[in-house]
Amino acid sequence: MEQTTNALEVMTQPIQPEEIEWRVQMQTKTGKLIVVPYLTNRTVMERFDRQFGWQNWQNEITEIQGGFLCKITVTVPATDATPAVQLAKMDGASRTDIEPVKGGISDAMKRCAVQFGLGRSLYNYPKIMIDTPDKFIPDWANQQLDVLVKKINDGSYRGGDMVVLKVSYQKA
Repeated sequence: MEQTTNALEVMTQPIQPEEIEWRVQMQTKTGKLIVVPYLTNRTVMERFDRQFGWQNWQNEITEIQGGFLCKITVTVPATDATPAVQLAKMDGASRTDIEPVKGGISDAMKRCAVQFGLGRSLYNYPKIMIDTPDKFIPDWANQQLDVLVKKINDGSYRGGDMVVLKVSYQKA
């Protein structure tokens, strides 16, 4: 496992399509799905492992009324110019509707990881609507979402504050 010396180099790299999952936030009265990107807890752990090495970071979960706090402590390795240093960040989340304990713990950890720079760019994504009568994200839309993420990452996305995905945009 390769480790970098820049404290946030791996953490702040663009989020790749395979690191994102999409969740339906709501369905409009006109039948469009509004979807939002999110990181999985596995992505958080993999990025921290790549950045600091599995042995140089840890998380601590504390249950609070209605939710959880997550504290992540990392050891930034020494360089020729600086000694090793420990840094810690903390954030919390409420229990979730589905799997309240597991979901709340995962959400707290993901929110804490954002403080290290991981996934911050997701907050700048355009509003994404999918033109479908379905209640779930259709396969054709997942392909378009992957393309959108790649365009955002490489700087070629030239759309506005809102994106509407349609089955007719699917490439044959």
